[in-house]
Amino acid sequence: MSRRPSESITDDPHAGFGRPGKRSRPRTKDRPTYPDAVAGTVVTVDRGRYRCLVGEPGSLVTATKARNLGRTGVIVGDRVRLAGDSSGREGTLARIVEVTERETVLRRTADDDDPFERPIVANADQLVIVAALADPPPRVGMIDRILVAAYDAGLEPLLVLTKSDLAAPDGLMATYRPLGLQVVAVEPGSDLTELRAALAGHRSVLVGHSGVGKSTLVNALIPGIDREVGEVNEVTGRGRHTSSSAIALLLPQDAGWVIDTPGVRSFGLSHVTADSIISAFSDLAEIVRDCPRGCRHDSTAPECALDAAVADGRLAHERLESFRRMEKAFH
Repeated sequence: MSRRPSESITDDPHAGFGRPGKRSRPRTKDRPTYPDAVAGTVVTVDRGRYRCLVGEPGSLVTATKARNLGRTGVIVGDRVRLAGDSSGREGTLARIVEVTERETVLRRTADDDDPFERPIVANADQLVIVAALADPPPRVGMIDRILVAAYDAGLEPLLVLTKSDLAAPDGLMATYRPLGLQVVAVEPGSDLTELRAALAGHRSVLVGHSGVGKSTLVNALIPGIDREVGEVNEVTGRGRHTSSSAIALLLPQDAGWVIDTPGVRSFGLSHVTADSIISAFSDLAEIVRDCPRGCRHDSTAPECALDAAVADGRLAHERLESFRRMEKAFH
């Protein structure tokens, strides 16, 4: 029977049973609750597959991201809930149906003009800046930038200087200790007792320039893990990337976690503000309350209260110089 001209397509009693349009609202406000979902932690990500540690003592489960998460990103360190087959048996696949609220997020941008933040690791509480004393030579600017990112993310920073058999660590130690930063120097085959103590009980993310020895350090901390070790190009002085994604690894005797990340050659800080850095230093934050409005707290700032604090002995000159050098990293 033909339709009369006055009839619309919606008069068809079966029209509502088709697939909803892309912009249509859900048919119901009741969303899946997944009562049988299990808790897990994302330990590595590889091409849309998420390896999650589930249960105690822990089994590795491969998962995809459920469609209901939409554009929600999932990164190493995320605490998630998994539905589906979470047995971890070969050939099985679970679904990440929820990402719980993050305590911390370490971010960077590709460069200082890039408006897009790239989250690297979630829920870490310590950022280990790994820098070589030689081969390649230390880049103070890079150390400062990563240090700024640590303070911005609310992570406790730790500076580890590798290859101390090739150069003395005294100069860099003197540069960073005025900031209250713990500095540990190591060399191949050295006793790692001090470093292990600094990592114990923490979820530590390792960040550093390519070729500084992060993978060598991880291999020494976790015997048998066999992270691939890169070499430094003799012409460019730059290291070769040996991993393409971050991975979370449990230290022996459940002493904490280390999250190894790919080597970086730049660390953009377009997402960082001066206020977020000042707030990381309780003594400086108290002093700058006396600064004039709009003060940038750098060496060119007129009537900066930090200079007055140095003049009257309330603040050590070395600490102010270290802070201002670091502050330049994101301007």
